[in-house]
Amino acid sequence: MEGFEEWKKQAEQWLSQALQQWKKQAEPLWSQAHDYIQQVPPTQIYAALAILLVTSVLLLLGRLFKRQKANTILLSGLSGSGKTVLFYQLRDGSAHQGTVTSMEPNEGTFVLNSEKSKNGKLKPVHLVDVPGHSRLRPKLDEFLPQAAGIVFVVDALEFLPNLRAASEYLYDLLTKASVVKKKIPILILCNKTDKVTAHSKEFIRKQLEKEIDKLRASRSAISAADIANDFTLGVLGEPFSFTQCQNKVTVAEAAGIVGEVAEVERFIRDHVKS
Repeated sequence: MEGFEEWKKQAEQWLSQALQQWKKQAEPLWSQAHDYIQQVPPTQIYAALAILLVTSVLLLLGRLFKRQKANTILLSGLSGSGKTVLFYQLRDGSAHQGTVTSMEPNEGTFVLNSEKSKNGKLKPVHLVDVPGHSRLRPKLDEFLPQAAGIVFVVDALEFLPNLRAASEYLYDLLTKASVVKKKIPILILCNKTDKVTAHSKEFIRKQLEKEIDKLRASRSAISAADIANDFTLGVLGEPFSFTQCQNKVTVAEAAGIVGEVAEVERFIRDHVKS
């Protein structure tokens, strides 16, 4: 016990001597730093502090942004285009054949059904089937801030009778500020192509471009106060083409009722990385 007390006293003495020596060495350095700071104009000090603060905030925001990568894919389009069937095929491989118009979005976060048997870590997709009725479309705006991509579903079987309505919906989507500024990619998905009388994706693309070109001309003639859209489409003096859009617009085919959804799955994984 006496040996321990002796050792304790020696350790305390050594620590005290070390602190005194460190203090003597630090005092000149502190004095020099103090003198230097006194010589620096206050404006430079404030500028340096401001730069340090801004840099710290940007780094913090950068980390938060990386953590919150968008994983939401929106299924939009007219009622009856087959969005709900696609939703269930992507979720669990079933063909949900309900004909009642959805009044609320179908929503879920899951690994795509075709990927469930794959090994490795797969990032779940937040899929939202937005109702197609005109009164319910504003619900789309609730999900756009988190959207990594939009699938605009078109009924390839009953395309021509719905051409005008589909074009107006798509026009409004392509001119939304939240879509254009974030350059949210859009996939125009021609559904029900398993039917013999369904139109091809090339035909649908060309007809949509022609109809949107007409809409662009008619809406540009309306006074600015009456226009609800945030951005104009295309290049002035040229026929409209989806290649002129600021965000990427592609066209693909699917047959939700028989489970042919490979192209929409590819679009989803291109924009929601595993």
